[in-house]
Amino acid sequence: MKLDLYFARRFTSSFLIVFSVFFGIVVLIDMVEQLRRFDSDAVGLLEAAQLALLNSPGTLYRMLPLLIVLATISLFLGLARTSEMVVTRASGRSAFRSLFGPILTAALFGVFGIAVLNPIVAATGKQFEVVATRYSGEGSVSSVSDQGLWLRQASFAGQIVIRAGGANLDGTKFFDVTFYGFDNEGAAQYRIEAQEAVLNPGAWQLSQAKRWTFNAPINPESGSVQHERLRIPSDLTQDQIRDSFGTPSAIPVWELPRFIRQLDRAGFSALQHRVWLQMELANPVLFAAMVLIGAVFTMRHTRFGKTGLMVLFAVLMGFSIYFLRNFAQVLGENGQIPVIVAAWAPPLAGIFMSVGLLLHTEDG
Repeated sequence: MKLDLYFARRFTSSFLIVFSVFFGIVVLIDMVEQLRRFDSDAVGLLEAAQLALLNSPGTLYRMLPLLIVLATISLFLGLARTSEMVVTRASGRSAFRSLFGPILTAALFGVFGIAVLNPIVAATGKQFEVVATRYSGEGSVSSVSDQGLWLRQASFAGQIVIRAGGANLDGTKFFDVTFYGFDNEGAAQYRIEAQEAVLNPGAWQLSQAKRWTFNAPINPESGSVQHERLRIPSDLTQDQIRDSFGTPSAIPVWELPRFIRQLDRAGFSALQHRVWLQMELANPVLFAAMVLIGAVFTMRHTRFGKTGLMVLFAVLMGFSIYFLRNFAQVLGENGQIPVIVAAWAPPLAGIFMSVGLLLHTEDG
C-alpha cells in the first residue's frame, strides 16, 4: 500500500510539472494570438493576458489526455533511471500491480476534471466570449430555455431579440416566433409575432405576421398591422445560429442533460451534446488508458537501450488514441456511429492494446 501511495505521489508530481510547463506555453501563445486578432488600440498587453487566461483553460482541458501520457513517461523514466522500478520488480511485484497507483490517480484526475474543471472551463469560455465580443463590438447570442429558443442579432438601428417556440433540425425555420426590436438606447421600438420565420441569405422571411409599433403616438394595438409576408434584414447564418448554442463545451456537464431535453423540446438536434456528455463521462477511462500507454514502453530499465525510441513509440501511440477519439467524436456527431461507441470505444481500445503489449513484454 505504501508503495502504491509513493507511485501515486510521484505520478501527481510529474503531472503537475508537465501541466505547469504547458500552461505557461499555452498562455504565451494565446497572448500572441489575441494581440494579432484584435486592434492594438483596443487590446494591449494586459488585455491580451486577460483574454489568454480566460481562453487557456479550455485548450489545456482538451490536452489533458496527452499531458497524462507525458507525465507517465516522465514518471517511469525517472523510476528506471534510479533503478527503483528494478527493485520493485525484484521484490516480486508484477508490472500490473505497480501500475495500480498511477492508474487510480489518473482516473481520479478524470473524475476531478468532470466535477470541477469542466464547469470552470465552461465559465471561463463564456467569459472569454463576452470580453472578446466587447473588444470586437460584434457577435450574436442565443440560448435555449423552457420557453423555447432565444436569439439576439444586431441591426442598423439597435438590437433584435427573437423568441421561437420551436424550430426544424437545421435551425433555418422557426415556428411561433416573436421579434422584439430595440434602439441603441435599449428602448423597445416594435414587436412582431409570426407563425413561421424562415432564415434566407440576408433576411428573415415571416409568414402570417402582426406588427405592433411602440414609438408611435397612437395605441400600439390600434396601430398594429397584419402582414401576409414580412421581410426583416439579418446578417445571421444557419451555421452561426447552430454554433451559438451548439458548443457543448460551453455548458457545464452537470447542466447538459437538462439542456439536451430543452434542445429536443425546441426541435433541435442534441446529438452533438449527447456525444460530448458521454465523452466527458469516459474521461477517467481514457486517462487510465493513457497511463497504460505511457507505461508499457517505459517500464523497462534504461540499460536495455533504445529509450528514446520507446518514448517516441509511447508518444505516437498516445497521439493515435487521442486522434482516434476525436475522429470517433466527429463520426458520432454526424450520426455515423452510435453515441456510446463514439465515446467509449477509443479509451477501451487503448486499454486493450496496452494490456496486450504489456502481457507480451512481461510473459511473451
